[in-house]
Amino acid sequence: MERLIFSALLLTICHSEPQDLQGKVFTFPVESNTAYVKVTPDVEKDLRAITVCLRFFSDVDRAQSVMSLAAVSHINGYGLYTPSTSYGIDVCDSAAFFWGLPVQLNEWVSLCGTWDSATGLAQLWVNGKPSSRKALSAGKAIAGKLSIILGQEQDTLGGGFDIKQSFVGQLADVHMWDHVISACEIQQYMDSLSFSPGNVINWRRMEYAKYGVVFVEEKQPGSC
Repeated sequence: MERLIFSALLLTICHSEPQDLQGKVFTFPVESNTAYVKVTPDVEKDLRAITVCLRFFSDVDRAQSVMSLAAVSHINGYGLYTPSTSYGIDVCDSAAFFWGLPVQLNEWVSLCGTWDSATGLAQLWVNGKPSSRKALSAGKAIAGKLSIILGQEQDTLGGGFDIKQSFVGQLADVHMWDHVISACEIQQYMDSLSFSPGNVINWRRMEYAKYGVVFVEEKQPGSC
């Protein structure tokens, strides 16, 4: 029994202080509904605009949830999905899908998603290529305490994970802003140039806890 408890503790690592993850990746090696990373945001506020940028590497060709934000007001407050045939974004319990963007297996992909409540306009960028702009959830706000999960899609606040939506692969360079950053700043992120880090999630100063079979590893040479 003590061995089982010890093993469980090894699979759950909590950090109470922000960590600099520059040069590192989260590795999700198995399909599951128990492996995820919970991120503590740097600010707690109602959100009326969002930008999220991250990089992922996977050989899975079904839709996968790479990032899920839930709040009391909206369980599907904000989310980004890798494609089976199209990329997807959730905002305030509504969804939009984007076709014609690069779909690459076993290669690093840079993904950014933006949304502005004032217009409802949402847009994705994949490896420097912008999508069309689509409107959803205009005038709405994501209100209440935020629950931010990497690697799973929340169907309840902080849980309700579906194994068939889980992410299998590697995630890196996760940043989130409480506003829409410019196309120039997105391109700088895509090109790994200097940019202002996220003020809600900053990969270089991120407080997080990981659960289940998730590893923090060094980037392999040539990655990202």
